Amino acid sequence: MMSPAVAGAAGRSPARRLRRAAGALAIVLPLVLPTPLIGAAPASARSAPDSFADLAERLLPAVVNVSTTQTIKTASGEHGRHGPDIPQFPPGSPFEEFFKDFLERQQHGDRPDAPPRHATSLGSGFIIDPAGYVVTNNHVVADADEITITLHDDSTYKAKLVGRDVKTDLALLKVDSKKPLTAVNWGDSDQTRVGDWVLAIGNPFGLGGSVTAGILSARGRDIQSGAYDDYLQTDASINRGNSGGPMFNTNGDVIGINTAIYSPTGGSVGIGFAIPASLAKPVIDQLKQYGKVRRGWLGVRIQTVTDELAESLGLDKPRGALVSSATENGPAAKAKIEPGDVILKFDGKDINEMRRLPRIVAETPIDKVVDVVVWRKKKEIPLKVQVGELVESDQVAAATPGPGNAPSAPAGSVTELGLQLTAVNPQLREKYGLADDAQGVLVTDVSDTSPAAEKGIKPGDIIVEVGQEEVKTPADVAAKIKAARDAKRKSVLLLVDQKGDLRFVAVRIDS
Repeated sequence: MMSPAVAGAAGRSPARRLRRAAGALAIVLPLVLPTPLIGAAPASARSAPDSFADLAERLLPAVVNVSTTQTIKTASGEHGRHGPDIPQFPPGSPFEEFFKDFLERQQHGDRPDAPPRHATSLGSGFIIDPAGYVVTNNHVVADADEITITLHDDSTYKAKLVGRDVKTDLALLKVDSKKPLTAVNWGDSDQTRVGDWVLAIGNPFGLGGSVTAGILSARGRDIQSGAYDDYLQTDASINRGNSGGPMFNTNGDVIGINTAIYSPTGGSVGIGFAIPASLAKPVIDQLKQYGKVRRGWLGVRIQTVTDELAESLGLDKPRGALVSSATENGPAAKAKIEPGDVILKFDGKDINEMRRLPRIVAETPIDKVVDVVVWRKKKEIPLKVQVGELVESDQVAAATPGPGNAPSAPAGSVTELGLQLTAVNPQLREKYGLADDAQGVLVTDVSDTSPAAEKGIKPGDIIVEVGQEEVKTPADVAAKIKAARDAKRKSVLLLVDQKGDLRFVAVRIDS
């Protein structure tokens, strides 16, 4: 799984590093470029603009450099955080004392009179209001003690943090200026098409205002950085220090905030990612109004609908978001949304894939009553739900059956799935560390080559439902598997409790 990271992601192949486009000034190495292939352009292709000079001249004054300072407190022996451990040498070796003295001098561990160390970082930003509001990435200003904004004319201002949002990696700053500052407008990123020209302006490697051009390469990229991933991809050159800088369309409107790059070396290879303006603008508006983001909350735990799950649920194709559990007394539970439902539509918007739902819910006004369409028992069910407010401390609770222990029952095997099963009892609760209210049929053994093993089912898991119907004994499971086989089903849908985490699994039925 890839995730945005600064240089040096330990344990990963360089070709799979995805790096944030921010960082301190680095040595620029010469690059040897391969000879490009030459070929005729399609007749229908739009020609490049003669020049971006007029556009760049108009936009550059609104793009700023962001520099931060962070005080680092060090303590003796904290080499693991700020430097390497002392190499191991034979006792009494002169090298042992040499390295110890060197590292302690570097970290001031035993020098109370030494000044504290300061770390600095460089990034980019852009002015969205003449009053001095500046947008940048959260990771550019995270943990900063002091933030300095440098304008295109080299004037500098101390900035204060208005608010930041970790989930979307956005932050809003404010500077006080005696004169109105040059600002830019938000554009409609949803209307930008793949292949359209874009302009990126920022502070690569701390060099100051730099302009690069390219096209929009792709939309809706999920780079596994969070629940709201919906990045624009561009081949415009983006490097470290460009983080927080704007991506413009040819009208000069901001359609994205440059945030991350995919690179084997840390430099630009033509794959950069930007937060779309359609996602960023509502977040920035709330940061400006409240100092934080107020998100809509549905109160469900969801998972992707795979081909096998779609077949088990009777859906025509994989789509929607499968509800694996609903928070007790949450908005979804109050609206009668149940585990096993597939949310197909929310507030009039189609949920074509699971990851679309969290963003739509988050952007929905709190307390708004919206229409929801769910797929339940092979038909669409219309419901209404009143959206709640997401509180960061809220955890999406796994729905569990009522208290009490399942009645004792003999163990059994389900050869079609490769499982050994038994009922839950107090001894097994203790052996497998199960919750007191855990109910269902306990998995005690899984054949290594079985369909269940392929889906990650393991001893200690509890099968709560088969075919969206509750099971309490191994005989219940066997009977429902037989019924699925008699109905010529290729797979069966299981609701599995893995240490309190409920998820649906479509398991192939061996013949």
